[in-house]
Amino acid sequence: MPVQRLNHAVLYVRDVERSVAFYREALGFEVVMGMKGAAFLQAAGSTNDHDLGLFEIGATADPSPAGRTSVGLYHLAWEVDTLAELERVAAKLTELGALVGASDHSTTKALYARDPDGLEFEVSWLVPAALLTDEIIAGRSRIRPLDLDADKQRYGATTRGGVGVSLPA
Repeated sequence: MPVQRLNHAVLYVRDVERSVAFYREALGFEVVMGMKGAAFLQAAGSTNDHDLGLFEIGATADPSPAGRTSVGLYHLAWEVDTLAELERVAAKLTELGALVGASDHSTTKALYARDPDGLEFEVSWLVPAALLTDEIIAGRSRIRPLDLDADKQRYGATTRGGVGVSLPA
């Protein structure tokens, strides 16, 4: 049986309240259950029991060495429905000082940010399969700077993204 999608992610954080506040403000997550040293959050519009679990390990925890001196997870990626929403998220992440990059991967338009513990995540919009062309598909091997204004002109600010599909079936 093939895997269909990621159901949820769990992160170890230094301060669960600080992380909850960040994910609420940055991405609109809401707490659906909490306990001492842990919180379970759900994304707006999600039907999952929870989309993100946070477990507190304390203020003295070392930063993750993943990708520098050890193997480990690089980042999680969440999708938004429209380029207008991606633009709104970019503004919020910039306001919070969390945005660290923005890239055009041809079939995917992506923002990269770091949470208060330095854990990286991606927020992306996927070109709908019906709008993919051979040129767009061929461009996946090149990473370019994200130009949201040009992408909104090309695809429309309110066009629903590919919802997990970045290649035609």
